[in-house]
Order: sequence, then structure tokens, then C-alpha cells
Amino acid sequence: MTTATTAQDQIRDTITKNDVVLFMKGTKAMPQCGFSSRVAGVLNYMGVDYQDVNVLSDPEVRQGIKDFSDWPTIPQLYVKGEFVGGCDIVTEMTLSGELDALFDQKGVTYDKAKAEEIRAANA
Repeated sequence: MTTATTAQDQIRDTITKNDVVLFMKGTKAMPQCGFSSRVAGVLNYMGVDYQDVNVLSDPEVRQGIKDFSDWPTIPQLYVKGEFVGGCDIVTEMTLSGELDALFDQKGVTYDKAKAEEIRAANA
């Protein structure tokens, strides 16, 4: 088995076993870039239970997730195995209420009041 296959399998396994996964630079407790920090901040604030994957700790996963999603940047958010997007998309979805709708549709628990607070603060 090649390392590329191993990274792809690891990614597939992670997004299959966890309802919400954020591939990011750093960790949810200590993000290592502004974009990762913004998305982790939204998820943390909304009380979403998610798995963080630090792409800086594994170069194969760092490249592998870009190949897996055919998306060139990090962070990348997955909900119930579905690629949602990166920082700009997640930010737009949060502000428009689409992220709430996605979480509702997929049965992901989050604090709707906190989501409303984010929208109110950015109105």
C-alpha cells in the first residue's frame, strides 16, 4: 500500500467515524493560522462537538486532504462525511444561517442562540 492510499484511507476513516471534522492548521485549542482559528472559533462558540485534525503534524494528510476534496486550501470542514468548505464558505454559511440549516438537516447538535449571537454581532 502506498502512503498516498494510507493518507486517503485515514481521511476517509476520520470523516466516516466523526459527524463533524475540521482539517486545520493546529488544533481546536491552539489554531496555528487565522483561517483555521476563525472556523474553529465558530464551531467552538456554537458548541459543536467536532474532531480536529492538525494537518501540520502530518504532511501526507496535509496534501491528502487537498487531493481528497479537490480543494486547495486548509481549513476544510466536513459534516456527516460531506465536504462543506473552507473558511470563507463556513463564514458565509454561518452569517446566512445556512450552517444552522445544515446542522439541523444532518442532526448535528449546536447552540442555536450562540449562532444567532454571531449573526447579530456581524450584522
